[in-house]
Amino acid sequence: MNNRIKELRARDNLTQLDLAKMAEVRRETIVFLEKGKYNPSLKLAYDISKIFNLPIEEVFIF
Repeated sequence: MNNRIKELRARDNLTQLDLAKMAEVRRETIVFLEKGKYNPSLKLAYDISKIFNLPIEEVFIF
């Protein structure tokens, strides 16, 4: 699954650690998500999309 997390983090001037804290996950989880090596749970995908104030479909490309 592809995603736009890195692009959206840059847009909002967030570090991986910032996003991880906001989503209540480890920074490594954000790293793996950005590299496409981890598929998030529905809850995590929802939480991240809400942080960016976007629908899930605009953050994650299925």
